[in-house]
Amino acid sequence: MRVCVIGTGYVGLVTGACLAHIGHDVICVDNNEEKVKIMKAGQSPIFEPGLSEIMQSAIQSDRIQFTTDIAAGVAHGEILFIAVGTPPLPTGESDTRYVEAVARSIGANLNGGYKVIVNKSTVPIGSGDWVRMIVLDGIAERQKTLVTAGGGADRLPVMDAEFDVVSNPEFLREGSAVYDTFNPDRIVLGGNSDRAIAMMKELYTPIVERQFAQDKSLPPVPVLVTDLSSAEMIKYAANAFLATKISFINEVANICDRVGADVTQVAKGIGLDSRIGNKFLNAGIGWGGSCFPKDVSALVHTADDYGYEAQLLKAAISVNERQRLIALEKLQQALKILKGKTVGLLGLTFKPDTDDLRDAPALNLIEQLNRLGAKVKAYDPIISQTGMRHGLTGVLVETDAERLADGCDALVLVTEWQQFSSLDYGKMAKLMSNPVIIDGRNFLNREQLIEAGFQYIGIGR
Repeated sequence: MRVCVIGTGYVGLVTGACLAHIGHDVICVDNNEEKVKIMKAGQSPIFEPGLSEIMQSAIQSDRIQFTTDIAAGVAHGEILFIAVGTPPLPTGESDTRYVEAVARSIGANLNGGYKVIVNKSTVPIGSGDWVRMIVLDGIAERQKTLVTAGGGADRLPVMDAEFDVVSNPEFLREGSAVYDTFNPDRIVLGGNSDRAIAMMKELYTPIVERQFAQDKSLPPVPVLVTDLSSAEMIKYAANAFLATKISFINEVANICDRVGADVTQVAKGIGLDSRIGNKFLNAGIGWGGSCFPKDVSALVHTADDYGYEAQLLKAAISVNERQRLIALEKLQQALKILKGKTVGLLGLTFKPDTDDLRDAPALNLIEQLNRLGAKVKAYDPIISQTGMRHGLTGVLVETDAERLADGCDALVLVTEWQQFSSLDYGKMAKLMSNPVIIDGRNFLNREQLIEAGFQYIGIGR
């Protein structure tokens, strides 16, 4: 099938590349010329395991193109994905101006023929009908422009453009987005057009049938067909639940710290209950990134708009904000005065296997440590390698873990990169002024760290 993906962030680029990989003819559109040049050269502008290989394979087989020309993309695609960002506003609601601009551009460039317009961006509930309205506005504006330019109404086939809007929320995890695309737990399609839903099912058939799955013996991927609003709500509700689950175990961890229990054992014990499950029960210094904070706040804002106070979600946010300071409190307990001390952060990104620093807990730690007069150093496998420093004021980024440890009064494990489990901690302890480590993710082996000479301090342990 012919596909156009507008917006090449984490979601758009992964979606476009993976759809091309399974055999569709894809055009990816972005208004950033430099970014398009990079992608045309087969390079991914973001770090995502497996993405560059997928892109290069699709380029070589001529199944994917990159352009800044949205008119060409709209003309090409039977299915048009809107995959632009919806960043949070200070009020907590989502900024939908980029979605609006794309929808208007789609309407202005429709030239007849049936199209399915897909909301892949995480958009406020009710956005499906709103996008349809904006597309129709774009069509009307083009009609008006052509009439003003002297075209007769009988020469304007754009008014005959036929389209439907579908909500197809993404459930990709940064760091495993390619895997998640080919091995999804479910595919959600929201819409009221049988024709549009049928086309979307055809698009996803290779994935539904697990032709590209890691385990091809599994049953077909469940496809849930709903109305537009329910599909939009599913996305927000899923992320809000996972964020709340993390905040819950962090609340339990803080109680464990006070009563002498070990939250890792508690989490294992409750996770064995099939009604609860063991995922997202890892206590630590809180959640961040581009999805959980934005989506939970947006759902709270939507509830407020409709006269309902989402107290549980507000509590989840409050617990998370407080949790980010837990590592700071533990540093103060171990070192007393932080002024004049050197603290090293192991990891900067909000989670491993990504280069994403958006709303990363490390940024809060850096800010507070600077405020208290500490010198802050950091090592991150990706950030240190790429040299990316945007938003990283007040921190010295080192090139390896041993340089990080040299002269430090304490280390804080912020991001659970797998390679951090096998560092030479014995050597690192000897390089430090004071071998203290705060394990902000309960990720490291406590016994090994103690044997290496560290004073080990976990979360809720």
